[in-house]
Amino acid sequence: MSQSPEYVIKTRDVTKVVDTTEGELQILQPISIDVNPGETVAIVGASGSGKSTLLSLLAGLDEVSSGEIFLDGAPLHSLDEEGRAQVRGEKVGFIFQSFMLVQSLTALENIMLPAEIAGLEAPRERALEALQQVGLEHRGGHYPNQLSGGEQQRVAIARAFITQPRILFADEPTGNLDASNSDKVEKLLFDLNRESDTTLILVTHDPSLAQKCDRQLQMQAGVLTEINGQKAPQREAS
Repeated sequence: MSQSPEYVIKTRDVTKVVDTTEGELQILQPISIDVNPGETVAIVGASGSGKSTLLSLLAGLDEVSSGEIFLDGAPLHSLDEEGRAQVRGEKVGFIFQSFMLVQSLTALENIMLPAEIAGLEAPRERALEALQQVGLEHRGGHYPNQLSGGEQQRVAIARAFITQPRILFADEPTGNLDASNSDKVEKLLFDLNRESDTTLILVTHDPSLAQKCDRQLQMQAGVLTEINGQKAPQREAS
């Protein structure tokens, strides 16, 4: 059963519970949120608060313990890993703190990879254009270990956008960068996101980065609240 994609992300009473040697541990309390198409949302919180767990659930990288998640209409909560992987391939882009580039591939080849997997036409031409967009057209033949941290993250951003995803998930995208490179990457991320009309969900410890988003949500001990202290919107399931 598919949900009408009125919201690009819609969750209802999502929880995550894991088994430990001391019994069950509830990482996420029931979370219900709606995210509009094109919205930028920051999730902030201390390490261990559950924000990265929530990001993994929203992206279909992990399974919910209970509740419902619709990603652009796809019911992630009722799909197996193969089904969630298909949704990710069609709708989702990722940017990670540690860049996650393939070390044996050049910058150009790293960017091409998602386009090739998705079977898009002219992946090399798309990747060359993406390299130019992030200002690295002169670095396409270099391997990740020949690039600075800022350059590697710009390659990762180009890779994330090459398939024109509906939703982009970013986990601490500036966490490994110095102040100068952080500013450059932030500007690039939001500029490309605006041009592509992509929905952006990011996890960050950086208040200045969070403030650039349309909404800020805070995770504390598995409970999600709006940054102003109000509880995150809880709407009736339709």
